[in-house]
Amino acid sequence: MTPELRGKVALVTGAASGIGRASALAFAQAGAKVAVVDVDQVGGEQTVQLIEDLGVDATYIAANMSSAAEVESMVKQTVSMFGRLDYAHNNAGISGDQVLLAEYDEAMWDTVIAINLKGVWLCMKYEIQHMLKHGGGAIVNTSSTAGLVGSRGVCAYVASKHGVVGLTKGAALEYARSNIRINAICPGTVHTAMIDRFAGNDPQVLAAFAEGEPIGRLAQPEEIGATAVWLCTSAASFITGAALPVDGGRVAQGGTGEWLQGTGGHSRSTVTCALYEVGTLTKKSTRSCAVFR
Repeated sequence: MTPELRGKVALVTGAASGIGRASALAFAQAGAKVAVVDVDQVGGEQTVQLIEDLGVDATYIAANMSSAAEVESMVKQTVSMFGRLDYAHNNAGISGDQVLLAEYDEAMWDTVIAINLKGVWLCMKYEIQHMLKHGGGAIVNTSSTAGLVGSRGVCAYVASKHGVVGLTKGAALEYARSNIRINAICPGTVHTAMIDRFAGNDPQVLAAFAEGEPIGRLAQPEEIGATAVWLCTSAASFITGAALPVDGGRVAQGGTGEWLQGTGGHSRSTVTCALYEVGTLTKKSTRSCAVFR
């Protein structure tokens, strides 16, 4: 265990699965008590059980990230349960519909922005209020490589994740001298249940996704969670206001949208065909929003 995290408390949103669960477990493995936040009670309680199996205290809190009252209560419940809040990983988010901009539904747009961007603002608003009174802390917000470059077919998601990067940078500057460090992580393609659904649960499509990555494979949720925890430790004590790609080189090669363009070798063509088949860019195959990462 990392000694500096013993006796500390971390709050992780979107922690019922994927990156959020991996982050919550990583905080616990480093010694921190964890508030596990998600709208998915079953998954959230499973995460709590996994943490308790490590001999670390955890609690499940239900909260809708678009509700100021629920987010404020989330922070209050964490402090009431554990007596403090040292770290927060604001990770919850949704992907929204996968259609072209002119076909995007206004209600879905509002939902994506409310959860992915307003939700991060609300989380920081109430987390920072507590941290200011208790000597500081560290916050990590989950953006995406889609928050650094463009990506076709997911306009609301791209806008929300660019917003998270801007919000992170602004907040980091505002509280840099209050002993509160605030950073964003920008994952590339992470092998989660969402990606399995996106690929139609087709192993060949997943293999093509991996082949299209510069590093030759997809990220695992544990790699993203470990990065979030690292940013909260003293090893990252001079890092604030950063938007860190954790993407296997995707941004370096030109961003998130390259695999949608069908350029390059056979593997990218395979991905493009499969994506159009499962309907990422056609109105007739629009799907309801799913939990992202």
